[in-house]
Amino acid sequence: MIEINLLLIFIIIAAIVAVEVKDLLSSVVAVGVAGFGLVISFLALKAPDLAITQLVVEILCLIILIRATIKIDLPFSTSGRWFVNTLACIAFLVIFLSYGYAAISSLPSFGNPLMKTSNFYLGETFKTIHATNVVSAINLNFRAYDTLGEATVLFAAAIGIMAIMRKKGKLTKAGKDDESE
Repeated sequence: MIEINLLLIFIIIAAIVAVEVKDLLSSVVAVGVAGFGLVISFLALKAPDLAITQLVVEILCLIILIRATIKIDLPFSTSGRWFVNTLACIAFLVIFLSYGYAAISSLPSFGNPLMKTSNFYLGETFKTIHATNVVSAINLNFRAYDTLGEATVLFAAAIGIMAIMRKKGKLTKAGKDDESE
């Protein structure tokens, strides 16, 4: 449980950095770091479906925010910060990979469920639904609303990215973009 407390402290620090930093792009990156801390905490709490959804949404939102802020201000420095940036990147990778390894290594062996819920699903799926594929039965029957919610989140994020990343301009009758000529 101590790793969850450390992750919460990490997320709070990243949120404070996002609010207090003066550079807009650095603030966006700090918000992304807080979101990735949430992804790692979902992995530590053994909720990989939430972690995957959060990761996809976090990456897409980070792309949108960086695209929106890249034209506003982007301080360019060729010297002085490369060592700190490289060290921060390596530290983040080590922390992310170590938590990922800890989450994956703590999973039970295949076919050996530890929780009562898993035993219920395995025992009652064929009796109740008459489906031989347990995973599909769980996703499409027992957890249909959850699956629909996750699909809706992913669909909305993809539509948002397409709306932000589209080319602006008016198409002529010939089908060519006016601004590209």
